[in-house]
Parts: sequence; C-alpha cells; structure tokens
Amino acid sequence: MSIRPANRLAQTQRLALNTGLALSLKVLRHDSEGLAAFLEEQAETNPQLRLHKPERAPSDWLPRWTSAFAAASSMPEIDSPAAQPGLMQHVSGQISLLFPPGKPREAAFVMMGGLDPSGWLSRPLDRLAKEAGLTLPEAEAVLARLQQMEPTGLFARNLRECLELQAREAEQLDAPMAVILSHLDLLAAGDLGRLARLAHVPDPEITRRLRQIRAFNPKPGSGFTQGSAPIREPDLIVTRGAHGWVVSLNRSALPEVEIAPRKPASPDPAVKARAEAQLAEARALKQAVAGRNASLLRIGTEILRQQEAVLDHGLTALAPMTMASVAAVLSMHPSTISRAIAGVSAESPQGVFWLRALFTTNLSRRGAAPGTDLTALPARGDISAGAIRARIAALVAGEDPAHPLSDQAIADQLSAPDAPVARRTIAKYRGLLRLPPAHARRNRPD
Repeated sequence: MSIRPANRLAQTQRLALNTGLALSLKVLRHDSEGLAAFLEEQAETNPQLRLHKPERAPSDWLPRWTSAFAAASSMPEIDSPAAQPGLMQHVSGQISLLFPPGKPREAAFVMMGGLDPSGWLSRPLDRLAKEAGLTLPEAEAVLARLQQMEPTGLFARNLRECLELQAREAEQLDAPMAVILSHLDLLAAGDLGRLARLAHVPDPEITRRLRQIRAFNPKPGSGFTQGSAPIREPDLIVTRGAHGWVVSLNRSALPEVEIAPRKPASPDPAVKARAEAQLAEARALKQAVAGRNASLLRIGTEILRQQEAVLDHGLTALAPMTMASVAAVLSMHPSTISRAIAGVSAESPQGVFWLRALFTTNLSRRGAAPGTDLTALPARGDISAGAIRARIAALVAGEDPAHPLSDQAIADQLSAPDAPVARRTIAKYRGLLRLPPAHARRNRPD
C-alpha cells in the first residue's frame, strides 16, 4: 500500500475577537483607578492622545468628607456602617504586641471597648481611666501607645486628632497644616481665604494642603466593615435627588480622554502611516472608555435599584440578588456584569461599598441539593445571606465585651416567626466573618 499526498478541504469554526472588542473588554474590566493608570500608559506612547484630569474645588469634595467634617464637633453623629467584623480582633492582636502582660495591657483592653465602628474612641478618656484604675496621665500614656497601631488614626478622640496622627506619620504636620486641622469648621464652609490669613500663607498653598488631607482616612476603622470598600476615590456616587436616588459617575476619579490630531513631521510614508494608526488607536480608546462608562452607569444603577433598602438602612437590609437577575433586566450576560463591577465601589450616605458585596443569595435556598425544586422550599421572608452576616457583625460590634453574645443568643435575636435562623447558620457565618466564638470575645486580659 502506497502513501500519496492528497489535498483535503475541511471547515473549522473558531471565535476571534477583533481589535475594538478586545480593547473594550480590557477597558471594561478596570475600575477607575486601574483605568486611569492604563490611560496614562497609553498617553505616554501615543502623541495623538491627551488626558485632562478635572480638578475639584475643595468645597465640592466627596460626600465622605462632608459627613466627616460635620462630625468634627460631635463624635456621636458620625455616620458609618454599623457592622465591623475584624476590627476588635485586629485591635486585640495589636494590643498583645504593643503591651507586655500587666496593668497597661489591661487598661488597653478596657479602652478597646470604647471604640466605635469608625475607629474613634467614643467614650471620654477620664471615664475609661477610672474604669481601668488609672490616673488620667497614665491613661493618656496608654492611649498614646495605642495610637501607634495600624491603620494610623485608630483610637483618635475626634476628627482633628485622627487627621493629625496621619499628617504626623506622613511628615506633613507643619504650621499651616496644624492651622487647617484646628479650623475644620472653616474647611467645611469652604472659607479658604480666612484659612490662608490664619496660616499666613497664600491661597494656593492652602489648596495644596487640602489635597494632602484628601489622601487621609477620616474613618480608619471602616476598612474592617463587612462589605465596605477602603476609603478612596469611588467609581460611582449615589445621592438623594428630588425624585429618589441618583447614581452618577465620579468624574474626579477618571481623566477625560481627548483626541489631539498631529500632522507627521516627516513626509515619509511610514511615518504618515504610523501617525494614522495612532490616531485610530486614540479614537478607539476614547470610544471604549465612553462605552465602559455608559455600561458601568447602567449596571450600577440597576444594582442599586434592586438594593435600594441598603442606601437607607445599610447592609443589614440586603435583599437576595444575583448577577443573573441583574443581567436579565439589562439584557446582558452575567459574565459582563461580573467583569464590569470587578473592583468597583460606590459612595453612598451609608458609606463606601463594593458593588460585588451587594450580591447575595436567599438564605432559604442556599445550600439546597442539586435538582431541588426551590419554589417548594418554605418561605423565609426573602432574607438574604448577606443581610444575616451584616446583622451578626452589627450585634457583635455592639455587644457588651464582658458578656458577649452566644451563637444561640444571636440566632434568637435574628429569628422571626416566619423566618427562623438556626444556631449552626450563625456559627457558619460568624466563621466566614472571622469572628471568634463568644468565650474568645470576652474582654479579659491575658
């Protein structure tokens, strides 16, 4: 049998992305911070592309600073999400490192009980000193050591002290900065001229110092909150309008893309072709960024529409929601939703949330065996697993350190006649939140 070469015609099928679609997918998966860095890289190599980052006036700062400045004179008014899993555990570990066994460590644990979710010390130092059996100077020495722990700003007694601790660590606490932090009421009112006169510096110098303050964290404890995002420039801003909640893009977090056509300096055809290619790339990038912003705004608006109760009451009001349900409303694929919200945060009156943290399943349907008829499961009042976790964290955050709540006690408080919550469910979610059991949370010195 001889082997002879032969030609055969075969048909194959494969999926290939064109350049524009690949660029759109690359842009879509970036949050604002990552996209800004990507655009800066493109602008460095493409002379046809120009970026303009809008400057925000100090009086038009993010809502998180508005609420923080409003609380400067009255700490109990500070608004932050109620849940704070991990904060006490973090502080407890830091105390064990900072203090050897003895009376100062015992006093440190007493002061730990005075922390609120923002990371500030919410109880007067003289009362804590009396409770710990210390004189006021001794308590101040313990507090000064507690204020050395990370993140900087923990155990501050007010907003001014919180910002001063961070300015000192950044080596920015000079005379003008001290004046600004001593007059936060003028800062909240946007009276920069009077601040400049008090600090004996020109107005542009005050503006420069305010940019430095924007980089500080007014609520260092909020990073330990269930579902919350670190305080940074959010991608979306949610405000209450005349006809309900309004979701908008945070334009200050993303530079504006501008096309700057340039004629090639040389008549060489290769140089001319390269310039035309760069111009096409710049136009495609601008179009991809515009599409990304439009898609993100649509997706973010729908997510927050379905979780409107969270904007009023926080994460304890989370309703069951999946990416498939959002995708169905927007006629998108769930993978597009997942790609678009990766690393995306939204600023709201309840704090800064990751959009991904707002997705949660129905507690009654979670853990059902494959093939189970979910419609046949008993009604549970549409309770979401995320809301249960947030409520557990809130109860633990507000419990008496000397008498922590057991898993059964938490289950009893969260149960309703038509929606019972099992103790094992509480134990499971407490573990996911990295909260120790009741006996380990009891506030007792080593």
